This record gives sequence, structure tokens and C-alpha cells, in this order.
Amino acid sequence: MRSIWNGAISFGLVSIPIKLVNATESHAVSFRQIHTEDGGRIRYRKVCELEDREVTQAEIGKAYEDADGSMVPITDEDLSHLPIPTARTIEIVAFVPEERIDPLQMGAAYYLAASGAPAAKPYTLLREALKRSNRVAIAKFALRGRERLGMLRVVGDAIAMHGLLWPDEVRAPEGVAPDAGVTVRDQELDLADALMDTLGEIDLADLHDEYREALEEVIAAKSAGETPPEAREEAAPGKVLDLMAALESSVRAARESRGGEEEAPAEEAEVRSLRQRGAPSRQTPKETGGKKSTPAAAKKTAAKKTAGKTAGRKAGERAAAKEPAKKTAGRGTATKSTTKSRTAKGSETTKTATRSAATKSTAKKAPSRKHSA
Repeated sequence: MRSIWNGAISFGLVSIPIKLVNATESHAVSFRQIHTEDGGRIRYRKVCELEDREVTQAEIGKAYEDADGSMVPITDEDLSHLPIPTARTIEIVAFVPEERIDPLQMGAAYYLAASGAPAAKPYTLLREALKRSNRVAIAKFALRGRERLGMLRVVGDAIAMHGLLWPDEVRAPEGVAPDAGVTVRDQELDLADALMDTLGEIDLADLHDEYREALEEVIAAKSAGETPPEAREEAAPGKVLDLMAALESSVRAARESRGGEEEAPAEEAEVRSLRQRGAPSRQTPKETGGKKSTPAAAKKTAAKKTAGKTAGRKAGERAAAKEPAKKTAGRGTATKSTTKSRTAKGSETTKTATRSAATKSTAKKAPSRKHSA
């Protein structure tokens, strides 16, 4: 990879010669402007407004436009005298946890390559120190005529540097968030969680630029004199009127796209449809023993009820026929009981009379004994 900047990392009193290499590249398809009538290229020419002629690159310099429109020329010599200690040095100023860096500040990424054999040892020392501390280095450096802020971190066996915006270059999110007063219900959060769980994770390496691939196919077809392939038309999303319905549809679509038959995670949120206001509620049939009622089951139940009623009616008739016999038998039994009762009472009276007679007899004999004495 071609280096775009040469300098050194200043790590205290340690100096590490390095080369700056772009860590990213753009794969975007670029276009040229043409004249649509004949296909001729449209070019921009640098013309001096005072002389009305085209000038070369060697004749072009820098200037600052003042508020009144006047130009203040700035030469390369003026810039070389600026007090920038980081003109050829990446100066590390602090080490902080990586989570302290706001992703909004992060910009272009670069790889720092050790420049020559003498740089190998201090380069490795800085890399291992960053690994063991679980921190990143904050540095200042100068690139393309201005001082910049950077963050050094370990990527594999290399040290990468991310250009950072200065804190005052990041705008505050004023007027971006919706007005207060919006309430999110627990059911909506549950559905959002279910959708997140259904979508799950993905390997970023599997993602690709579908637009660029389709554009390359069109360019290849037209360069070969063929008809460009037509893009499939996707159904336009309907206007979302019910957030709950949209969430439920999203969960179903995500599950279908993931295979449909996958088992839901153990802690997956339960998705329930909410009845709309004013809509009549449907009574669900009661279940017996875990089985749903069906028309056939209802017919069987009705038949059983009819058979039960018929059996009950016949049993009543038989009981009515036996009732007179029971009454007659009851009278006979009652007569026998009365006779036995009367006999028992007579015996008891006889016994009582006998006891009374015996008592009187004893009472009579007692005086005769006294007289003998």
C-alpha cells in the first residue's frame, strides 16, 4: 500500500518512525459529465477572471476571502512558519478508555506502518502497551495543511489511527428529537424486543452493496450492446396507521425471512394481538380436556343428553308402578310393629304387678318378726 504521509509517533521520549497508509477505500462507481447530444466530455477549466484566460496549476496559489470580498494571499512560506509542532509528528497526549470516544467524532481511518527496521521494537512496544491497558491513545497530528485530532488503537498486529473531529465541531442534537409527550406502551416495547430478537445478529462481512452490483450489471450490459436488466419492483410500503399492527407484521416477516420454522428463543417476548377500541370481542369456545369443541362433538353431546332424558323418564314410570306395592308392604310392617309393641307393653305391665305383689307380701311379714322378738 502506498503511504500518504511520513513522520514519527512521539511517545514520551520515544520516537517511532512510521508511514501513514489509508485503511479504507471507496468502491463507489463514479461518473463523468458528457454532452448528451454527441457524448463529448465536459471539462472544467481554471480561468483567471481578470485576464479571461486559462491558467496552469503552477500559477495557482492560496488566498483567504475577507468579509468584503477582497482576497488575502497566503503563501506556502507563510504556512511553514506557523507554530505547529505536529507538522511531521503524531504526538500522543493521553491514554483513555475507548468508550470515552464519541463515535460522532470518528472520521477517516489510517494504518500506521513501521518505517524501517529500527522502528520495529518501539512500534511493538506501543502496540503491546495499548493491548494490555485496554485503552486507546489520543494524539495530535498535522495533515493537509491543518492540525488534526486522532485516536490510536490496535487492529490485529497493527496500529490504526482514526481521525477525530474536534469537540467543538460536533453539533448538539437540538431540535432533532420529537416533541415531549409521546408515550410508548409496554406492549409496543415487547413487540419491538421480539422483532430485535427475531432479526438477531449478523456477520458484517456478509453485507454488500446491492446498488453498486446492480449498477455494474447495467454498465456491463450497455457496454456489450445488450439490454440492461430490469430491476424487480418492490411493493411500496403502505401507510402505517397502527404501530402495533406494523410491529406484528414486521415480526412475522422477519421470522419468515429467517426460515419460518426456527424455534423461538426461550426468553423471546410473546406477541399478542390487541383488540381495537370499539370492536366487539369474540367469545372463544370453552375447551374440555385440552380439546376444542367441534360440530361433531356438539352433536354427540346432544345425543347423550336425549338418551339421558329418555332413561330418566322410563325409570320414573317403573318407580311409579312399584309405589303401591311398597305402601302395602309398609302397612303390614307397621301392623306387626304395633302388635309387638303392644305385647311388649303387656309383659312389662305384668312384671310390674308381680313386683308390687312381692313388695306387699314382704311388708306384711315384717311385723310378725318384730313381735317374736
